[in-house]
Order: sequence, then structure tokens, then C-alpha cells
Amino acid sequence: MTSARVSQRIGSIAESATLAVDAKAKALKAAGRPVIGFGAGEPDFPTPDYIVEAAIAAARQPRFHRYSPAGGLPELKQAIAEKTLRDSGYEASASQVLVTNGGKQAVYNTFATLLDPGDEVLMPTPYWTTYPEAIRLAGGVPVEVFAGPEQGYLVTVDQLDAALTERTKILLFVSPSNPTGAVYSPEQVKEIGDWAAAKGLWVVTDEIYEHLTYDGVPFTSIATAAPALADKVVILNGVAKTYAMTGWRVGWMIGPADVIKAATNLQSHATSNVSNVSQMAALAAVAGPLDAVAEMKVAFDRRRKAMVAGLSAIPGVDCPTPHGAFYAYPDVRGLLGKEVAGVRPATSAELAALILDKVEVAIVPGEAFGPSGFVRLSYALGDDDLAEGVSRIQEFLGTAR
Repeated sequence: MTSARVSQRIGSIAESATLAVDAKAKALKAAGRPVIGFGAGEPDFPTPDYIVEAAIAAARQPRFHRYSPAGGLPELKQAIAEKTLRDSGYEASASQVLVTNGGKQAVYNTFATLLDPGDEVLMPTPYWTTYPEAIRLAGGVPVEVFAGPEQGYLVTVDQLDAALTERTKILLFVSPSNPTGAVYSPEQVKEIGDWAAAKGLWVVTDEIYEHLTYDGVPFTSIATAAPALADKVVILNGVAKTYAMTGWRVGWMIGPADVIKAATNLQSHATSNVSNVSQMAALAAVAGPLDAVAEMKVAFDRRRKAMVAGLSAIPGVDCPTPHGAFYAYPDVRGLLGKEVAGVRPATSAELAALILDKVEVAIVPGEAFGPSGFVRLSYALGDDDLAEGVSRIQEFLGTAR
């Protein structure tokens, strides 16, 4: 009798499509190709100096050369609680905070802690590529609830209600959204939160793009907007996007004390504490001003408008204006089946591969986030690269017929 070398559980996980596209673009660049990469959701700005200096100071202190509590440095947990009250209006104690190795570990810890095999998670779609894999790893079942560009990529209570079953345990709620940049209004957030509370569901809300909204559109935390959720809400967040700290790997989850204690037990066996130097950098970030993100938002907003205008000028492409995060999510169904460069791409994956091959621009196909027919482009890259990349796509797809 033989057995597989890799477990079915791990073997069934899909590779992170966004990281795969980014890695391919970087490999081509390293080989000397003039590739423009729209794949990674990563600010192109350096981490602010005062945060870097806090890390340097921490690295010189011997106490940070040792193990620290698996759940996070007490001073950072307290600062995260205070920052959450400041930015989300949600009151939590330090004991309700778990500091994780980036936002992804917060996602994994949360679903591993809350889900039993067969439990269902309502997952508004398009979704970030990691969510369904983390749900499946925990034995859960992701249930896609699709909202297309016709409704601004925003799901409705009626759609959620139609997808509800006796096995539904969690509603995943993300606003601003990766990959679409959609932002729910305060009224929509409250309506969805109140509905979830009435159905007895947990809500897991990812607020990592909370500070990146445009056009005067406000960020609204579902934990605050729907107090009826009480202690059945978990907030996910981190420093990566707000402070240009993707490589520092500091995220967190905030939730009921018993859930946080259980998730901390899990993390104590999986990774133990997050790097102390990174934690002290994160402390400087969350306890400090928001001046740096305000400066970045000016650039993101400028790039957002340029990208939407450029993509919307392509026949067959419908690019809704995103009001949050730093992604555009154009609808390219009007191009599928049409001839371009002697090929008729039938899916957005084939279209993205063709664009990379022919004009050396890396974008992420919609298959990574839900149905085919869409693509994601990050505008968190330099203005010149953005203009060059969009121009190449315009020229290439302008020949489609």
C-alpha cells in the first residue's frame, strides 16, 4: 500500500496567485526584461524613518534578543487597542489582542479557531485569494456570494440571506475590498451587521485598508456600526498597507477573550512570538501620527484616477472607479473571445498570460479572486511605471476585434 508524499489537506491548497504573478514579474525583470508589475498589493514607498529608527533602537536592546510572549508584547497590544478605539471606534482591552506574523497569520488563526469541519463561511466575491484557502485548511466551506460591477462589487443582505444554510457560522466582511476597491456605505455596513447578528452569525472583518479611502468615502467598522454583534466579531488588521510595512510581518486579530486565548495557544505552537524588532517598529507606527499615510494617499489617489481613465479608454473594458485600497478591478468580459495578436483568449487567465507574454505587463486574472472575466491591477507603484504599463495594455488590447 502506498500513500501520497504530500497530505491531501496541504496538496489541495492553491498557490497565492498574487504572489505568483509578482514572483514571475520579478524573475523576468532580473533576467533583464522590461516588465511592469501590477500584481503585488504593496506600497512602493519606504517605511517612514521614525518607524525604522524605532526598530534600530530595539535591535540594540538585549531584552528584545529573547523570546517574548507568544501573543505579543504587552505594550504593543495596548497600543493596538488604543489605535482601534481611535480609528474604528471599537473598544477592546489588550487581552483581546493577538499580534501575528502579518495579516495572513491573523486570517489563518481566526478561521482555525472558529471553524469546525463542515462549517460554512459566507464569502463576498470577488475575494482576496488567501481567504478560501485558510477556510478550507480549517475544515470550513467557503460559500461564494458574487457581486459584479453592475452593483459596484457590493453584496446585498438579500444575496447573503439566500446563501444562508443551517451550516453557516461566519460572515466574512471586507471593506475597503481587495481586490475590487469597493467600499460599503455606513448604512450598508450597519444593515449587513444587524442581519448577521439577527442570524446568530460570527462576523470576521478585515480592516487592513481602513485608512485608504477616496472621494470623501468614509471607512466604517462593522464592529462599531452593528453593536448587536456583541462578542461575535473578530477584527483583522495590520501595519502593512497603512505604513508601507509589508515586509515587517506584523498583523493582529481582536476578538472575544476566549477566542483570542485559543488563537494564542495555536500560535504558541505554530510560530511563537512575532519578531520583537518588528513589533517595536509596529508600536512606533500605531502609536504615531497618520501623516505618512496621508502623503501616500495623495499619490495613490492620483494614480487611481490615471489608471481608471487609461483602462476605461480601452474598447471592451469596463473599469468601475474604486473608492478604497489601491486596486482597480476592470471587467474584461467584453474582450474574451475576440482576436488579439492572433489569439482568442477565452478566459481572463488566458488574457493575462497573453498580456505578460506579448507586452511584458503583469496583472492578476480574476480566477484568483472568483469568476473569470476580470483582472486586478495594483496602482501602488510609481507613476512612470503605471503610465508605461497602462499604455502598453492600451496599445495591445486596442487591436482586439
